[in-house]
Amino acid sequence: MRSAVLIPCYNEAHTVAKVVADFRRALPEADIWVFDNASTDGTAELALQAGARVHRVPAKGKGNVVRAMFREVEADVYLMVDGDDTYPAEHARALMQDVIEGHADMVVGTRLEQHDTGSFRRFHGFGNKLVRWSIGRLFGQPVRDVLSGYRAFSRRFVKSMPVLSRGFEIETEMTVFAMANAFVLTERTVPYGVRPEGSESKLNTFRDGFRVMRTIGFLYKDLRPLLFFGTAAALAGAASLGFGAVVIHEFSGTGAVTHPSTAVLAAALALTAFILLATGLILDTVNRRSNEILRLITDQVVHRGDGR
Repeated sequence: MRSAVLIPCYNEAHTVAKVVADFRRALPEADIWVFDNASTDGTAELALQAGARVHRVPAKGKGNVVRAMFREVEADVYLMVDGDDTYPAEHARALMQDVIEGHADMVVGTRLEQHDTGSFRRFHGFGNKLVRWSIGRLFGQPVRDVLSGYRAFSRRFVKSMPVLSRGFEIETEMTVFAMANAFVLTERTVPYGVRPEGSESKLNTFRDGFRVMRTIGFLYKDLRPLLFFGTAAALAGAASLGFGAVVIHEFSGTGAVTHPSTAVLAAALALTAFILLATGLILDTVNRRSNEILRLITDQVVHRGDGR
């Protein structure tokens, strides 16, 4: 099978040559691609010298890089790994095994069970747990590590996914996309190391954490519209019944409505609940038809790529 190692990089001059060399030894049959995201420290040149194929992506953001990787590279199995030398190359073949054998469309290298003391910055552990809990509750499938940058993909997954994220929320989008579209997702534990001295993380704890949580909310709305709008409709309906009960109780006792504003509010909430429910039903139908079209198109693209 054709295999490709995809390495997104932004100012990783301290580590990119070692990462390329490590994965060249671990997977000698694979094409090694470095996607340079407008680095200013010579990352692209060092990657070329190390023997990688380099593709430059001028639009900044990891999501933009992943979109370019999925669009430009042709293979049967893909391995994506960050260029910061925190993921061990010796686990690459094991990570790809489920995809090669057809048992999974995406395999995530989970880091949270085995990592060095300084692997995660302050609040990153809590953030990972919050994201993991949110996705498990909203999409009904528990995952151990949503934000890992070490993943293997099938061709079907890569050519199906319309990457919408621009930044570090891309891992969350890939995980949710797999869950929502019936792709098989598995996980393998891998040790997670510490960045070498002189190499700095580009992740902003609070800004990127907010973007990840916002992405989860938008994906839930887009991929589970009936549940999203149905929940809002149920809340509005319950509030309408509460305010309406007050008005009805008052009217049954006095024969008059002395709080017309409460009656108007109850009626408005009831109408809002109806509109929300109708919106959810319509969008759910549209979403199902869109998924059917996407899968048909993807099947044709994948088969053509295989020469069948």
